[in-house]
Amino acid sequence: MGSKPNILLFLADDLGIGDIGCYGNNTLRTPNIDRLAREGVKLTQHIAAAPLCTPSRAAFLTGRYPIRSGMASNNRYRALQWNAGSGGLPPNETTFARLLQQQGYTTGLIGKWHQGVNCESFNDHCHHPLNHGFDYFYGMPFTLQNTCQENKPPELDVALQANLWLYSQIISLAVLTLTAGKLTGLITIRWKIIASFTLAGGLFFISWYSSYGFVQYWNCILMRNHEITEQPMRLERTASLMLKEAVSFIKRNKHGPFLLFVSFLHVHTPLFTIKKFLGKSRHGLYGDNVEEMDWMVGKILDSLDKEGLKNHTFTYFASDHGGHLEAQDGSVQLGGWNGIYKGGKGMGGWEGGIRVPGVFRWPGVLPAGMVIDEPTSLMDIYPTLVHLAGGMLPQDRVIDGRNLVPLLQGRAQKSEHEFLFHYCGSYLHAVRWHEKDSGAIWKAHYVTPIFHPPGAGACYGKGICPCFGEGVTHHDPPLLFDLSRDPSEAKPLSADTEPLYDTVIKKIGRATEEHRRTLTPVPEQLSLYNILWKPWLQPCCGTFPFCWCDKEEFM
Repeated sequence: MGSKPNILLFLADDLGIGDIGCYGNNTLRTPNIDRLAREGVKLTQHIAAAPLCTPSRAAFLTGRYPIRSGMASNNRYRALQWNAGSGGLPPNETTFARLLQQQGYTTGLIGKWHQGVNCESFNDHCHHPLNHGFDYFYGMPFTLQNTCQENKPPELDVALQANLWLYSQIISLAVLTLTAGKLTGLITIRWKIIASFTLAGGLFFISWYSSYGFVQYWNCILMRNHEITEQPMRLERTASLMLKEAVSFIKRNKHGPFLLFVSFLHVHTPLFTIKKFLGKSRHGLYGDNVEEMDWMVGKILDSLDKEGLKNHTFTYFASDHGGHLEAQDGSVQLGGWNGIYKGGKGMGGWEGGIRVPGVFRWPGVLPAGMVIDEPTSLMDIYPTLVHLAGGMLPQDRVIDGRNLVPLLQGRAQKSEHEFLFHYCGSYLHAVRWHEKDSGAIWKAHYVTPIFHPPGAGACYGKGICPCFGEGVTHHDPPLLFDLSRDPSEAKPLSADTEPLYDTVIKKIGRATEEHRRTLTPVPEQLSLYNILWKPWLQPCCGTFPFCWCDKEEFM
């Protein structure tokens, strides 16, 4: 393969596999992504390790299931909720960026991070991209939300707001009761304990209060490296700034080798779209936003051509998980389309939540126009990049991804993955078995969400489907599908309809037990404490709580 290639990674946010032309959509215009597929390799069974952004991206960066790094939640908050939370990608995790950095690559991240910022103080930046192997960062440390745009309904979990208020009241009542008991001599308790309760109650109250009106200033910020450049960010120029930064990074580092990770804010709500694309698609604001993103892909690819780097660059395009079916404004759909696949964002087992586009291009090295139907994972990018850079995988931890180069070049016909495990938070919902001899793709569902209303195909009215509790159904025996015959998961098999049913279920069960034995306890990064807003961790441009600045020189 010669010298080390430059590496360009595109990762969309909330894009459905059915939203782009090369995967069958003939009503949205995505000529630039389609061109990548035409000039390279398209994967049809490319699987995210989680159906939600924070854990999926953690798996992408580390090549490991998010449960291994503590980035899988056992509560109902499965993604980071604030810039000022203390959870995030642990500093002891090794990203592909760090390994490529060690191989002489200049590494850059433009766009969304959503892997945390601070641990103990407002500027320790323990979870920051620059602490995870990136030499340069420009973008959002968090993620887009409706509250980033004026006059949009708040997106912070309504139930979380209610819980914060409830906990504030309960703790306040407890403090009053304990104080009264202490003063009257009815209760023997130290003042230090009462003070601790008071502090906890104050935290819950401040978090509740902050969720009304301050979110835009505290979550919707742009940073360049360690410096805040916009607080709050001005969405009308964000896409242009991201594009400018990506093109500039390529130009600065054209003598390479470089790794550029373009982590799009598109196509997450609020779908802010520049005037050039508004009203131009056949699918409303969502379609406009998809077509704007494709245009940005094209401009960045043009910059490669201009610098003469096209044939020296390994390029990849994917989405972090499936489209968000429940994203609606009245009858207007604001989320993506997952094609023939059941379910969507937030659903750990159903294909629509985890099957995503996967396109690779490297002219002269990877064949043009090839389609691969084998099971692959976003986690595979990690060992693939390390192989291309001439590095070594860490030997002190389990790496769940597999090097894709032999498959992409046509030197291997089968995926190295025999089993893939599909989590919803920290709960295992389904397992896929790639039976290589027969070509069957068996998938067993142990837990599925209860759709609302029944039969609707999503959890409308809830915002997102739950992973556990009363909102799910446990299946014993599990639901079984053969995706090679039934990719839409429409007809569950049984012992009566499938002679191999018992054999398949037992095989998957044994594999699941073996997988669980490889898991070790780690700190939970998405615990209730870690996702709680903490004023001393708030990134602030100015004097807290009056955080505001605009340092961009936009031409």
